[in-house]
Amino acid sequence: MKNKLLQFLQQEIDLEHIPGAVLHISYSDDIIFQEAVGNRILYPEKSPMSKDTIFDLASLTKVVATLPVLLKLIDAGEIRLEDPIAYFLSTFHTKEITLKHLLAHTSGLPAHRQYYKERLHKDEIVDRICKEALVSGAGERVLYSDLGLILLYKIIEIVVNENFEEFVERELFNPLNMKETGFNLKHSQSRYAATEYSEALQGYKQGIVHDENAESMGGISGHAGLFSTINDLGNFSSMIENEGVFNGKQIISSPALVLSKVNFTFFDREHRGLGWMLKGKQGSSCGDLFSNNSYGHTGYTGTSIWFDPDIKLNVILLTNRVHVENKNAILRLRPRLHNIIRSSL
Repeated sequence: MKNKLLQFLQQEIDLEHIPGAVLHISYSDDIIFQEAVGNRILYPEKSPMSKDTIFDLASLTKVVATLPVLLKLIDAGEIRLEDPIAYFLSTFHTKEITLKHLLAHTSGLPAHRQYYKERLHKDEIVDRICKEALVSGAGERVLYSDLGLILLYKIIEIVVNENFEEFVERELFNPLNMKETGFNLKHSQSRYAATEYSEALQGYKQGIVHDENAESMGGISGHAGLFSTINDLGNFSSMIENEGVFNGKQIISSPALVLSKVNFTFFDREHRGLGWMLKGKQGSSCGDLFSNNSYGHTGYTGTSIWFDPDIKLNVILLTNRVHVENKNAILRLRPRLHNIIRSSL
């Protein structure tokens, strides 16, 4: 399998579909593959990828930071899924939409708004989302929405009376020994995988969040902004696979993790748990061969994480596809990569 995977990734690099990648595979609790290939930056000069390269996780923020701490708050009796958003945010214009709707992307909120163009402060962005007209009724269909996760970030701060990033670090990242995971990390640029060119910087973003709304919010949000490494994400994945336990400590309860993987959108072609994408009726980034019980998530910058619980398989792919011209090549790359992995086991 190792030679197949290295050959496949090198081919994608040669085709300029990705600059490079770090790939991690664990199977039945054993790490069976972890390699870095290609480059973390191509322009103005190439610099090689390494296993300790720090990546902008983009929307993996949703399941690596926001979802886990919400599950911990459910465990602690601080919140329940049926809590209306208006209970926490009084300016939210309807009492029909709940925490469950935001997590399952069935709130009816728009997918995206370019708030950053208006140079809005983070609290102004939250206020604007609270007043956004819905594009569908609550619970009617899946519409993947960054806006809902921005609201969840604010709700977490209200519930815990603490900054989101500080709460996540203390309650999640520290117990998981994720020492190189967080928002606005302070490392040398030589550690980061570069993303897109920024006119404001007159250079490529490295260590500055790619998502413009997250950047305008100071780099911290529930939908994007998190940076991490392959080893830290391996720790996170180990906890998820082992019923919430890491190094003998229960981080999240097993019932809460089971709940997060329930299909809350059986009525739609796109199946969604709480935060997690579930392998559904339509094509999945985990490919054709992962079981129907598989769950995971992707990030716009090129990151992804998938679990197949039927055989206790975990695949983490970190790349920076927004650093190359053909940004959409990742859409074919991911499923084909996962097919190679599953067919080899």
